[in-house]
This record gives sequence, structure tokens and C-alpha cells, in this order.
Amino acid sequence: MGNTWFQFKQFRVEQQRSALKVGTDGVLLGTWCDVSGMKRILDVGTGTGLIALMLAQRSDAEVSAIEIDENACADASFNFEKSQWSGRLKLLHGDFNQFQDSQSQLFDLIVCNPPFFKNSLKSADPAASVARHDVSLSLLQLIRGSWRLLHEHGKMAVILPFEATIDFRETARLEGFYLSRQTKVIPKTGKPAKRALLEFSRLAVYPAVDELVILEEKDKYSERFIALTQGFYLNVHQ
Repeated sequence: MGNTWFQFKQFRVEQQRSALKVGTDGVLLGTWCDVSGMKRILDVGTGTGLIALMLAQRSDAEVSAIEIDENACADASFNFEKSQWSGRLKLLHGDFNQFQDSQSQLFDLIVCNPPFFKNSLKSADPAASVARHDVSLSLLQLIRGSWRLLHEHGKMAVILPFEATIDFRETARLEGFYLSRQTKVIPKTGKPAKRALLEFSRLAVYPAVDELVILEEKDKYSERFIALTQGFYLNVHQ
């Protein structure tokens, strides 16, 4: 059984009740996305609140976080209240589709570590199934809702399995988004990419495309991975 908490440098994430625990995907998205000049951020499917906490640490923005699962909300609520940024963190318990239909205020950045195991066997645990699959929020709904809730100069950032990148990019393009950044995530030197970090804009831009290797030879973290995560992980240099 995994830990019921995960300690970062400036905050601690309690995760006893959440179906999905702290993982590398969330940490990568929380460190990678551009928060410069952002005033209002929305984290869709916040889970334990990890990404929202990271963005609050990295910016002066007001960070809203929406989560459909009651148990995950309980963890996120506790984590937000115990953090030093509690005054800038707002938790919303509910469905993103209903939220975006009723929301009048717009955001500068929308982030999501989405449920992307569409074609895999669903878990016997209903909460884990919702967290891992697009049973409550499809990627198309995420894209359309983000378009609806973003300022003209706003951005949407996600992390996906690498094999899902082409379909997601094409769907986003058809809905009016332009790819602005893409980072291919390679777990170890010589291995194929497993994830992709994607940022989209409502305005036409020329995309910046690069790669991030997590582990180099002799299982040492790459310099870029250290630079990205050193503000959060306690032992990133080991």
C-alpha cells in the first residue's frame, strides 16, 4: 500500500482518499506549463489538488480547481487549507461540463491531466474508473469547454500518452485551437516517448517542439528534468 501523503519542498499532499495518487505526469504538467502573467487559472480534474498547488507556488494567480469525485475533493480541500496559498486556491466540487455551461468568468490558463485510458479495461473501483477513463469527461468535451472558458489570449495545457498526441492535436485544431508548444517526454535515454506535454492557444502561433529525457545513463536525472522539478521534489538530484 502506498503512502497516504507525499511531501514536496513547500507543501504536502494528503492522498488517502483519492483514487489516483501523486505521479510524475502531474508533476511534469505542473512544472512545465507557462504561468507568466496568468491571473486566473483553472485545473480540471484536480484530484488531490497537486497541480493546482504547484501552479499557486509558481505564480500569483487565483487558482480554481474542479473535481467530480467526493473523496478526491476531501483530500484537495484539506491540502488547499493547509497550504500557504489557501487564499488563492478555490475548490469546486462538480462536473466540468455543467461548470463550463454556467460560468461567466474567463481564465488565462486551463490545465488538465485528463482521463485518457479510453480503450483499456476499466477498474472495479468506480472512483478509479472515473479518474482514469473518459467516462465523465471526454477529451472533446475538455477541448470545447476550455475554448468556452478561455480569454482570447488564453492557453490550454495537458499531458497525454504519446500515442494519443496526433488525435488530440487534430481534434483541438478542428475546434479552433493552435498548438503552441509540445514536449515529448522520454522516460530514459534510448527508450521511446511515453507522454507528451501539449499547450494550445486560441491565437495562431508557430509551435515550439522539443524533448525531455527524465533519466539518462546510469539512471541519473537529466539536467532539464532537475531544472524543471527542483523547486518541488526533495531528492531530485539523487
